[in-house]
Amino acid sequence: MKILRKTRRQAAAVLLVLLSPLTLVSRLHAQGVDGPLPDAPQPQAAQMAAPLAGSDDAPTIRNMPRNLLHDQAGIWTSPFRMRARDLKWVVPLGLVTGAAIATDHRTLHDVVSLDPSFNNPNTNASNVLIGGFIAAPVVLYGIGHFHGDDHARETGVLGAEAILDGLVVEQGMKLIFWRERPYQDSGRGRFFQTGVGVDSSFPSSHSVLAWSTAAVIASEYPNKLTQIGIYTAAAGVSFTRLMGQQHFPSDLLVGSAAGWLVGHYVYRHHHRHGR
Repeated sequence: MKILRKTRRQAAAVLLVLLSPLTLVSRLHAQGVDGPLPDAPQPQAAQMAAPLAGSDDAPTIRNMPRNLLHDQAGIWTSPFRMRARDLKWVVPLGLVTGAAIATDHRTLHDVVSLDPSFNNPNTNASNVLIGGFIAAPVVLYGIGHFHGDDHARETGVLGAEAILDGLVVEQGMKLIFWRERPYQDSGRGRFFQTGVGVDSSFPSSHSVLAWSTAAVIASEYPNKLTQIGIYTAAAGVSFTRLMGQQHFPSDLLVGSAAGWLVGHYVYRHHHRHGR
């Protein structure tokens, strides 16, 4: 059983690197060097011209369904466009994730309290915090709409788009990895257990949604106070999920990284304010 468990963990780590949207880092890095890559099988020149036209993928509610489809195509096919230079990002992330998976059980049982009087308030806090992240795009869009603030309106639309993209990504990953929750099966956290259903532990939904929203807001308002505040709140979501015994550390690590990358992907591909 120990050998089988170890093999499954190794397989999960490999699948994470090869299949998960975390390899979006290659897309982000490439944008900063060689310009944007196409989101779908189409000429790169046409993709670069679309933002200039300001019609096909402009950040509006009307265009959101089309943009979501383009986002998902780009996210899930990104591993096939990796380059050798992207390994300096992907390999360390994969190694850290593998190390976290290997120590998950010990961390939750030896480091994090098992006292329900401690766990439950942390779980409640995480739910309150994630509610704020989900509400933020709605509030920003409302401010932009009623006060004629195009910047706030764009932030609201892109924040909502990042949340929806993140939701699809984390649900897709949950259906790939089928991981047990910490409170199941004595906290062994085994992967590929179809019996867990849709409530798979890997990655953390709260972390994906919080960090995807945070990445958009921090990119739209890139001042230090805003970035420190929004990322601290996102870290608070992940931390309280851990303290509440709702997720393993690796669930939170991967969820946070995936959310951050999805949020930046949405911002870089669709933002218009300031151009």
